[in-house]
Amino acid sequence: MTTTRRTVLAGTAAVAAGAFLATASTTSATASSARKPKPTVVLVHGAFADASGWNAVATRLLREGYPVIAPANPLRSVSADSAYLASVLATISGPVVLAAHSYGGMVITNAATGNANVKALVYVAAFAPDVNDTLLGLQTKYPGSRLNETALDFRPYGEGLVDGYIKKDAFHDVFAGDVPRATTDLMWAGQRPADARTLGEPSSAPAWRTIPSWYLVARNDQVLPAAAQRFMAQRAGSQVREVSASHVAMISQPAAAADIIARAAC
Repeated sequence: MTTTRRTVLAGTAAVAAGAFLATASTTSATASSARKPKPTVVLVHGAFADASGWNAVATRLLREGYPVIAPANPLRSVSADSAYLASVLATISGPVVLAAHSYGGMVITNAATGNANVKALVYVAAFAPDVNDTLLGLQTKYPGSRLNETALDFRPYGEGLVDGYIKKDAFHDVFAGDVPRATTDLMWAGQRPADARTLGEPSSAPAWRTIPSWYLVARNDQVLPAAAQRFMAQRAGSQVREVSASHVAMISQPAAAADIIARAAC
């Protein structure tokens, strides 16, 4: 065999070996990526609601292989509810994506502060407060909210405490105008009471200052005006998507809500 032929064959073998190693490395990296566990998605509901409002979103996320939990939000006070959620998060190992609707945004903003496992916050037509912000202050910062005292029933409990409920004749149009009335009638019947004290309780240091956030703006929201949602999203530096939806965007637009959560989880 001539020297030239030996050189060519040796060079060909070296190229083939290099290609094999590169392919093996790529395959190994892909397999490693595929084995990487997905973060746990924690879905937090807001006032006048329960975790079932996330059912259609949870179904999609579970189908995509995400571990999902949707704990009950006590709806007693910003500080107490945030402490409760923080205690739930403390039981979860590995990365977490927190997604919240409406008042639930107040809760995740406070509960996630200082928790290194929380990798992303997702707000779905939700409050994203800064320090000392209140629910009432953010809700009325821009015109357009129809959730006022005339739309609420107040029922006393305990020593001087009051819960609020949305009135039946206001529930569909104000809270969930793009959801069938047969569904909103059930939602009204099973609504969770919200302690009226939460309206004026100031929020603490926001987790969105150190944790990346995403925001799904509901353009047709009659509870939390879209202008307020855009303001909070911009202030938090959130990645924003908008949909033509009522306040309960996770019910009327579950695919959009699931998609933005999945993007945050990547």
